[in-house]
Amino acid sequence: MSSNPKRLAEGGRIDRGRPLEFSFDGSKLTGLQGDTLASALLANGVSLVGRSFKYHRPRGIFSAGAEEPNALVTLGTGGRREPNLPATMLELADGMVVESQNRWPSLTFDVQSLNSLFAPFLSAGFYYKTFMGPTRRAWMFYEHFIRRAAGLGRAGVEPDPDRYEVHHAFADVAIVGGGPAGLSAARAAANAGARAALIEQDFRFGGQLLSERPGSAAGTWLEALETELKGLRNVNLMARTTAVGLYDGKVLGLVERRDDAQVAGQARQTFTILRAGAIVFATGAIERPLVFSNNDRPGVMLASAVRTYVNRFAVLPGRRAVVATTNDGSWRTAFDLAAAGAQVTVADLRATLAPALQAEASRLGIAVHAGAHIADLRGGHGVKAARLAGAGTETEVDCDLVCVSGGWSPTVHLTSQLGVKPVYREEIDAFVPGPFAAGQFGAGAVVGDYTTAEAIETGHRAGIEAAAYCGMTKPVPAALQFELAEPAVAAFRNIPPARGKAFVDFQMDVTTDDIALAHREGYQSVEHLKRYTTLGMGTDQGKTSNFPALSAMAALRGATIPETGTTTFRPPYTPVAIGALAGRAVGHHFKPTRRTPMHDWHIANGADMLEVGLWMRPYFYRDAGRDVNEAYVAEMRFVREAAGLMDISTLGKIDVQGPDAATLLDRIYANGFAKLPVGRARYGVMLRDDGIVFDDGTTTRLGEQRFFMTTSTAKAADVMSRLEFLLDTVCPDLRVAVTSVTDEWAAMSVAGPRSREILAAAFPELDVSNEALPHMGFVEGEFDGRALRIIRLSYSGERAYEVYVGASAGEAAWRRLVEVGEPFGLRPYGVEALGALRVEKGHVAGPEIDGRTTLDDLGLGRMVGKRSGFVGDVLRRRPALAEPSRQRLVGLTCLQAGERLSGGAILFKQGEIRQGHGRGRITSVTYSPTLGAYVGLALLAGDVAMGDDVVAVHMMKDEAVRARVVSPVFLDPQGERLHG
Repeated sequence: MSSNPKRLAEGGRIDRGRPLEFSFDGSKLTGLQGDTLASALLANGVSLVGRSFKYHRPRGIFSAGAEEPNALVTLGTGGRREPNLPATMLELADGMVVESQNRWPSLTFDVQSLNSLFAPFLSAGFYYKTFMGPTRRAWMFYEHFIRRAAGLGRAGVEPDPDRYEVHHAFADVAIVGGGPAGLSAARAAANAGARAALIEQDFRFGGQLLSERPGSAAGTWLEALETELKGLRNVNLMARTTAVGLYDGKVLGLVERRDDAQVAGQARQTFTILRAGAIVFATGAIERPLVFSNNDRPGVMLASAVRTYVNRFAVLPGRRAVVATTNDGSWRTAFDLAAAGAQVTVADLRATLAPALQAEASRLGIAVHAGAHIADLRGGHGVKAARLAGAGTETEVDCDLVCVSGGWSPTVHLTSQLGVKPVYREEIDAFVPGPFAAGQFGAGAVVGDYTTAEAIETGHRAGIEAAAYCGMTKPVPAALQFELAEPAVAAFRNIPPARGKAFVDFQMDVTTDDIALAHREGYQSVEHLKRYTTLGMGTDQGKTSNFPALSAMAALRGATIPETGTTTFRPPYTPVAIGALAGRAVGHHFKPTRRTPMHDWHIANGADMLEVGLWMRPYFYRDAGRDVNEAYVAEMRFVREAAGLMDISTLGKIDVQGPDAATLLDRIYANGFAKLPVGRARYGVMLRDDGIVFDDGTTTRLGEQRFFMTTSTAKAADVMSRLEFLLDTVCPDLRVAVTSVTDEWAAMSVAGPRSREILAAAFPELDVSNEALPHMGFVEGEFDGRALRIIRLSYSGERAYEVYVGASAGEAAWRRLVEVGEPFGLRPYGVEALGALRVEKGHVAGPEIDGRTTLDDLGLGRMVGKRSGFVGDVLRRRPALAEPSRQRLVGLTCLQAGERLSGGAILFKQGEIRQGHGRGRITSVTYSPTLGAYVGLALLAGDVAMGDDVVAVHMMKDEAVRARVVSPVFLDPQGERLHG
């Protein structure tokens, strides 16, 4: 194709009949179906794709897989913008929009490339040494500029329109890696009867077999095995899926990506939590680069990657190639390049070469330099020439492509994530996985079996063993074998030291000089080396740099490779988008929205709803006022003068049963419950272990061994968890069962002077007289065939009743109360009025129970008396919690006409300097229609007496209002209203 100057005329596993258009930095380009973004860029002759992190040196495509350190791009625009994606892992899609990154103003002219001129000052750890002075606050000046220069890509700020999902999946045998070892293992496990999941990060199965020449035996074998697996109903083929994490219990974290063309109607990315009975790791190996001067120039690529582009994608990355190697395997790249029409030179570090390799090179016209290595490269935005050194001579070879191979490193990242250290094998000069845990197996290159025949055989054996571990032992047909006549991989590490700027970590710009500096400055542990130089801390996690770096440190220390060790491998194996982890749990779906059984009635009757924790609750009702400030005062008057109806279904409700139920309550509440009579309720307060108030609520005794506990809305889940924790750890001897029944009961509060009349009319079969149902009393019956409970208690200061009915009958019971209560003046009220009513009565709630207050602070110490032995009892007696100067609960009345108190205001005594934390703070405020003034609750230092005047200062509002300290109970201090 004319638009693809480096596309070969034939070959490849691409669909030449399906061209795809995409853009790179605004330039319109064309690729083919089956391309990756990297192969399409190479086909279009694009060699410069990015800039390095620190020096902003030009960088090109280096690999063909997830190990790519250079070709990081930003995909998409607007809300779909996603940075730092390796071009080698992006399946090309029609209309794909891609940008290079870490450059300004353009990729070819990057101003920050001037950093290279200051390289002597930007060595490892330079920021620790450079930005420490001249003053102690100098860092505050430097930070702005450093942060602007930091980072690689730029994320989008608009909302992401795509959908992401989180799935849970199960398999008997999970096989990670879809190369020959993984395919063979999946076939064996499935034939043994196991449900097999084959996980492959590429969009094609086959692994390195995809890099073989079209029409070879590899293609035939791959097609036959893939067809067989697709025909097996117990095999789940998971392409485009990366295993990013291994967790306890043989759990794998998987991320599946879909390209633009596939997204329609589907999730763009899916995070799958896969629980397997057994796992086979067939993750292959990653080729190592060679370290020499200017080895980061565009046009330097891994030899195996070049072979992939030539044979799989029919792309010839260069016409004049130098293959620099230390092993026989990379000679196959030289042969394939020559067969594709390239002029090839091989520089092999080994002085003695296999005769068969030399004979084939001679047949193909390949120049061979034995015992030679690359000393330096010439070129800027691309390679122009390589200087070869060996046997005391130097030769310059013109080239536009350099293929490097320093051996192979098994991909042990996943197998090491649970803390199993990899083990060094000297014969292959590489680390392989340490001892596998029960139910885990390895196959192929990851365990050092590099040839295809070995991979197929070990994969077959691992599949059978994994299935047997899960109890599946059906007879399995023999493995499908074939030979590639691959040369064996032998260790060779006699690599000459590099001169000039030789890079070990391409993405983080870590050079051999940086490693030597770290060694001189004492950072000789590989973990210290990593953090001091930032080696391996990029998006690629050092997949190509780890082994060369630890080899360099080992040489500097005079230690062996095993003695030097490896860094710690942690999830994820490749970067994971936050969207994939979040799935659909975004916005209002981040946590479930909970609605009461009466929710629809509230909406239909003009309620303005408010999020309270996870619940939607009526804030106020529009028919009571134009806005909340007008409406809540009117709703308070309804309650004080006639009756109000409040939806309290959100309260936590816990059923406590068992022979030791009363004993448990005696231990968790500061006040006693063991002697509470059946049919009676009691207000209780729980403490934390440190003696601070945890939550309050009411518990009713339904029977000798059964209680009905209610908690605050905010602490419902916390209280339930607390009870379970105590029963499991502190009181395992107690015979008690606790069950959350919050969703089983609809609840409503009827409060006001006429509340008893309304209940009598709504439930005539129940006796709700003062004698039958006194304050803190309980009766039960039925409504509409559902259980009905009525508890008389009040937080508003008025006579009040809490009505509980089965959730399915909740709206019907509510409507009954509204209907019969209308002649009595009953009106619904919202949470704003609810809070205001409890402030008038001086009842504490969340703003006062804020995790810092004690019983005595809140005026509740008398509830405890001489009791002991409950949770928090010991530490509540600490002297510091009994200091007379501690803040305690008081009331405040506003002294300035036309002014109002503000919640959160800081309190000062008259004439004090208004700075710092003052003497206390206002916790809750309301307008009291009963008193005709603004009143509030506050926590105020004990040395401020009742009747003193204070100034409430709200720094954010620039307010200062005078107030008087009074009792926190503003209404009916004797309790005549609620007891009547």
